[in-house]
Order: sequence, then structure tokens, then C-alpha cells
Amino acid sequence: MASRYTCKICLRALISRSSPNISQSTLRSSKRTILPSRCFSLSTRRLDDTRQAVGKGTLTDDQKPADPLAQGDLLKDAPSSASTSLKLAATLRKRFKSTTETYVAYGSTEQLYKTCGAQANYKIIRDKDGLAPKTATGEEIGESDSWWYKDLGLSCAFNTWAQVTFLHMYILTVRIRLFPPEHAPTWQQHLIDHFSFAAEEKMEQQHAITSGSIRSRYLKDLFIQWRGILAAYDEGLVKGDAVMAAAVWRNIFKGAEDVDPVHLATVVSYLRREIARVGALSDDLIANGVVDFGDPRTENSAVVMKSKLMDAPFKETGPAQSTARFWHHFREELSRTTNNCGLVQAHITIIRTESA
Repeated sequence: MASRYTCKICLRALISRSSPNISQSTLRSSKRTILPSRCFSLSTRRLDDTRQAVGKGTLTDDQKPADPLAQGDLLKDAPSSASTSLKLAATLRKRFKSTTETYVAYGSTEQLYKTCGAQANYKIIRDKDGLAPKTATGEEIGESDSWWYKDLGLSCAFNTWAQVTFLHMYILTVRIRLFPPEHAPTWQQHLIDHFSFAAEEKMEQQHAITSGSIRSRYLKDLFIQWRGILAAYDEGLVKGDAVMAAAVWRNIFKGAEDVDPVHLATVVSYLRREIARVGALSDDLIANGVVDFGDPRTENSAVVMKSKLMDAPFKETGPAQSTARFWHHFREELSRTTNNCGLVQAHITIIRTESA
């Protein structure tokens, strides 16, 4: 059971550490301000004096025992230990604002990261010889029921888990950027720190990478990937779905040529929807780590829906019209050319015409 008693020595050490120039008088005044005085005092000397006065019949008004009812009111008005702890915590926050901010951010981002890391988590199953199945590139394959593996067909491996976790961490990073400028960097740093701790633990426990130098090298590579993901997804967030789809294709689908366009569009739709939804959450929910992600399968109906623009006539304007006219002239000249010299002359003629 935790004690409610506040150690005066610890308090003095904290204050002196944060402000070395604080005088002893300041410490005594702060101690009197923070720590409440006792409501009553049990003193043997005073009790004996009172008994002697009662025996002699010379009890004064100051020596008379207090009325029990009045004493009860006094105890009722006295601050409780719970309120004392709250006052002490509030005072410490004022004195050590940067320290308490770091602890709060560390605890909240730990909860936020756990939500991100659980989206595509997996487990390595080894045989009696301690071996696990591997991909063609040598990655160990695990087992998981996650949508990212079952429905999208992604390889259940460490790199896939890292990329899916990065995607959800990016969603939270976009929301954390809305924090005041003096707080946001601390929260972002703690979020990536929690990923590093979990990634190293997964390397050691799931993949039996016992060498600390190898784990450190992998962590550096992951951090470089994270910086690249921030730039790629930020660009897609600004320039549109086509650029975002290219970033998702490179990172989540590893640039595979046989990727299903529906799967790619589903991830892009899910990413944008979650950024909008999490961005609308209050600061209190984010600060308390109360964040959950939606189900990507709900995006399928929106992705497969045929757009009305697909039936609309295509109109070329601006640079696109000029480019189309260029290739039209090129095909006409090419059809009238039967040798290489004529082909080169056709190129020159077309380029001169377009330049004019």
C-alpha cells in the first residue's frame, strides 16, 4: 500500500536540485506553504497542566478542553490527505514543469504506441530445431490473424510489421503536431523511442538476434526509414491521393509489381480517413492515450464504388492539350516516314513547330 506521507528530505533535495541558489529561508517558507500544519497536537506536558488545573479548580478559558462538536467542525474543515497530495502535486508541477511534462508524455505515448504496434503484430513459431520459415529474401515468417496479412497478402515478417506500425504512428504524429510548439517535439520523440524499445525487444525475443551491435545497426536503419516515411506521407497528404498511393506502395507493399490496385486504394483511403478522425479528437484523449484505430475493411465499399467522373467526357486543356497535339503530329509524321533519316527529320520538324 502506498504511503501518503510526504518526505521532507526528498522535497528539499528536489527543490535544491532544480534551483541551486535557493536559500534556506526559501526552503523553510516553501515547506510551510506545501505541507499543512497538524490540526491538533498531543502533548503530555499540556495534558498534565490541564489535569492539575482541573484538580485545583483554576481552569482558565484557554485551558478548557475544546467542545467535541467544535472539534469535529475543525477536523471537518481540515484538509484531507488526498487534497494534500493534490496540492503537493500541483505545487511540484509548477516548480518542475519541464520534468512533469516529460513524465506525462512518456506514459501517454507508451499507450499510444501499444495501439500502433498491435495493428500488425505477429509471433514467430519455430520447429524443434529452433528454425522458422523464411521468405525468398531471408526474412523469418511469423503467424498472425491481422487484416494486413490475411486480406492484403503481405508477408508476416518484421519489416512489414514495422511499416504498418510506422503508418499508424504517422497518423498520431499528424495529430500531435497540433499540440503547442513547446510540447509537440517531446511527444513525437517519446513515440519513436517506444517504437525503438519494442523493435529491439522483438529482435531479441522473436528473432533471436542476441548481438547488440546488430540490433543497433537495424535500429539506425529503421530510424532512417521513419524519417523518409514522414517526408513521403507528408508529400502525399499535400499533393493528393496519387502521390500518397505511391508512398504507400513503396513502403507497405515494398514496390511489388503485382500489387492489387484495390488493396492499394483501400490503404490510402484508410490512412486519410484515420488522419481526419484522429485529428478531430480532443487534446485530453490524446494526452491520456485513449486512441483506437478503425477497421480498414470498411473502406472497401468506398473504394470499389464507381466514380461519376469515369463516365464524363475527357477534356484536354492547358499543357495536356499541347502534349496530346504533339503526339498526334508525331504519329502522323511517323506513318509517312519509312527510314531513319525521315524519322529524325520528322522529330526536328515537330519540335520546331511546337516551339514556334
